[in-house]
Amino acid sequence: MKRLSIVALILMSGCTPKEQPLTTTIPRPAPEEATPSGIAYLCEGRKEVSVVYAKNRASVTLGDRTWRMEYQGGSPGFRYADSSTEWSGPANTGTLKALSGGSPLATNCQPLRRTA
Repeated sequence: MKRLSIVALILMSGCTPKEQPLTTTIPRPAPEEATPSGIAYLCEGRKEVSVVYAKNRASVTLGDRTWRMEYQGGSPGFRYADSSTEWSGPANTGTLKALSGGSPLATNCQPLRRTA
């Protein structure tokens, strides 16, 4: 019985608690921030949207297409738009969509990493 207890203690000492998932927050810079700051977002369908924010503007890239958008203040969350497309969201989650309607180009975009 003593041996069984020792073996059980040895086996239990090798057990470690499960690692907690790494959660990092990558905040968007303030719209008026002059220094360019890039963030890559991972969206539904494994689409990746890259955004570079600077001076009330955002350059938003999806695939081989890039839109140059202006900050649209006054609403909760954030919104950048040009004449045809908008990049917006309630907090850190973004959606890229055409202003003419239809299905969004990218939805539920979560910050993935900072870019250069």
